[in-house]
Amino acid sequence: MREGVEELVEKAAKTLGRGLSVEDLDGLLVAYSSNQAHADPVRVNFLLSKRVPADVSAWQLSHGIATAVRPVTVPPNPGLGMYGRVCVPLLVRGFRVGYLWVQQEPEEEGAGAILAALPSVRLEIELIAALLLDSNTAASAHRRQRESRFLAAASGEKSAQAEIAGWREVHGHAPWQVVTLLDPEGVDPEDPQAAVVATSTAAMLATAGIDPALFTAGTETHAVVLFAHSTGRANHAAVLTHYERELAKRSGRPAGRVLVGISEPFTSLRGLPDAYGQAKVAAQAAAIDPALGELVDVRSVGVYQLMGSVASEPSSVFTDLLAEEDRDGELLPVLEQLYDSDGAVQIVADRLHIHRSTVYHRVARVRKLLGADPLGGRVRQELHLALKARRWAGRPRI
Repeated sequence: MREGVEELVEKAAKTLGRGLSVEDLDGLLVAYSSNQAHADPVRVNFLLSKRVPADVSAWQLSHGIATAVRPVTVPPNPGLGMYGRVCVPLLVRGFRVGYLWVQQEPEEEGAGAILAALPSVRLEIELIAALLLDSNTAASAHRRQRESRFLAAASGEKSAQAEIAGWREVHGHAPWQVVTLLDPEGVDPEDPQAAVVATSTAAMLATAGIDPALFTAGTETHAVVLFAHSTGRANHAAVLTHYERELAKRSGRPAGRVLVGISEPFTSLRGLPDAYGQAKVAAQAAAIDPALGELVDVRSVGVYQLMGSVASEPSSVFTDLLAEEDRDGELLPVLEQLYDSDGAVQIVADRLHIHRSTVYHRVARVRKLLGADPLGGRVRQELHLALKARRWAGRPRI
C-alpha cells in the first residue's frame, strides 16, 4: 500500500510542482514527495520524525481541518518555522482517512495558485484516499465479510454462529458478554455506508491493545464489541474513551456523548442474539435516562428491560389524561421523580429546583384530575410504568 501511495504522491507533486506529504488521522507520516526545493523546518522535522509535533498539530487543527470536507488554507506561522500550506482532507464516501498537505513557497502570498491547480490532481487524490481506506481501516473486503458474519450470528443465524465458533477471537474465550457503543447523535446518518465504515473503524482502533475485547463490528447506528466476561469495568471505560475520540476523527463531528450498553454473560453462542439485544437495550435506556450514566449494565436499567421485549409501546389512560392537562410540563416530572426517589419530597424539590410545598400542590392537582391517589397501589404502579414507557418511546432506534 505504501508504495502505491508514494507513487501517486510523486505523480501529483510533479504535476503541481510542489512538495506534498500525506499523514493519517493521528498525525503519522504515510508518504511524501522528493521534489521540494524550499522545505520549511516543520516539513523537514516531519519527514525525519514521521510525526506531527503537538504545537504544529494544534495550529493546523485550529483552522478546522478535522471537520473540513474541502481544501483548507493554513496560514504561515513564523514562530513554528512553518510556511503556509493547503490541507486537502482525504475522504472516501464522506469517511475521513487522512490528509494531503501542499506547501507554499517561502515568498508566496496566499494559496490561490495551489487551490486553482488542485483539480488537475483530483484522480490521484481519490486514489490515495482509496488506498488508505482499504489498508488502514476496517473497510477491507476481508474485514467487511467477517463483520457481516459476526452480525449475522448476533442476529440469530445458526450457520453464522457455527462459523464464528471456530474463530481464534471467539474459541476458548467463554464466557462472553456483548457491548454496544452508541452515539445518540449518529443514529440517523446522511450516508449509511460511510457511517458503517466510521463505527467499524473507530471500534477496531478503540479496542486495540485491550485484550478482553475479542472482536468488533460496525453498523449504521452503533458498534458492537464481543468481550471476554469480567466483573470489572476499567476496560469498558477505556474503550468508551477511545471510541469517542476515534469516532469524532472519522465522522467529522465533534466528540459527543457515547454510551456503552453491557449484556449479561453467556457461555454458548446460542445466547449471542439475546446478549446483543440486552446490550442494545442498555445503551438505549442510557440515551433516554441520563441518570443511568454512560456505562450501563442491562441488569441496572430496571423496567426498560421489559419494554425492550414487548412488540408495542405500553399506554395508560391515566397518563394520557395527565399529559393532555399538563401543558406546562409541571405534573409528570414531579410524579416521575417521586416514584424514582421512593416518595422523598425534599429530594424531588431539590432535583426540580422547586419548594416542598410546590411538590405537595402539584400532587394534589394530579389527585384531583385523576380522581384517584397517584401515590397508592395500582394507580402508582400504572403511572410509574407508563412514565418510563414515555421515555422508552423516545429511544434511539438501533
